Amino acid sequence: MQGVVFTGDRTVEIMSFADPTPGPGEVVLEMKASGMCGSDLHQYRRPKGGARPASGVPASAEPVIAGHEPCGVVVAVGPGVSVAEARVGDRMMVHHYQGCAQCSHCRSGWQQLCQEVPIKVYGNNAHGGHAKYLKVPANTMVRLHDALSFSAGAAISCGSGTAYGALRRMNLSGRDTLAIFGQGPVGLAATQFAKAMGARVIALDVNPQRLARAREFGADDAVNPGSNDPVQAIKDLTHGKFADLTLDTSSSKEARLAAIRSTKVWGTMCFVGEGGEVTIDVSPQLLRRQLTLIASWTFSTVIQADCAEFCVERKVDVDRLFTHRWSLDQAEQAYTLFDKQADGKGVFLM
Repeated sequence: MQGVVFTGDRTVEIMSFADPTPGPGEVVLEMKASGMCGSDLHQYRRPKGGARPASGVPASAEPVIAGHEPCGVVVAVGPGVSVAEARVGDRMMVHHYQGCAQCSHCRSGWQQLCQEVPIKVYGNNAHGGHAKYLKVPANTMVRLHDALSFSAGAAISCGSGTAYGALRRMNLSGRDTLAIFGQGPVGLAATQFAKAMGARVIALDVNPQRLARAREFGADDAVNPGSNDPVQAIKDLTHGKFADLTLDTSSSKEARLAAIRSTKVWGTMCFVGEGGEVTIDVSPQLLRRQLTLIASWTFSTVIQADCAEFCVERKVDVDRLFTHRWSLDQAEQAYTLFDKQADGKGVFLM
């Protein structure tokens, strides 16, 4: 089979790999959709020969197929996989991490938090979904509801699921005003879900095109920090109260600091964007406002399944997130465009 590989310095190659065969406890999926995620760009941009940038994840010396938003159909089942876990023909999403599978984190669906073994991240240090087939342990799969497309399942497998997980962690309700810094794929998904949960959303981004899309997705207000003071804008929009909750998906230190400063007394600010740093003046910005800072890294298999159910019940059209649909042989063109971070979300369809 052919698979997409990040080879460094903003280059990709289509390489040949053997078709996978499932071992004990494993299944093989025929990929139907494999999403492009912003964290792909960390690997896409790394220097040739540089380590794959993922916290705590050892790099593989061999070429690794990219793509950590996999969704497809089971085509082969290995020994020891029960009928309840998987049957040929089942439509499945993949929770793209593998830990020891036995510790409390793994058994509760949080394999990425495993402390017992180095975790595998599909598309990073283990083969991912940008290929015809993907072999995974049966315990990493989450069933895809018949009402959802494969591309929607791919989005829920990372970007959209990450947004949903963060909103769950923040205990968002319909009474809240939420300011979302960054309207890339994760931020836009957060806008989409927050509106479905009944919240008021203030969307922030320096890209006018992304702000326009946020409006289309239901944002009540849109602020461009490039031409406005975001903290003052949020203060004005909330009549001096500031936002109940703020969410940063941008990884920008300026945005993170503005998000903290835009959060009301007793409010909560959540970090989602990977990488980067921020310097916080603890007393005036946190202590004296009783502020809660939290971080949210993706989601569990339970939350992934709940996100899919939420999309069906609330009729959330996840497919609206996609602005580009590609075939695998268009990978170079797809990532060249995605690298500009000026457009929406892309997906490979097989």
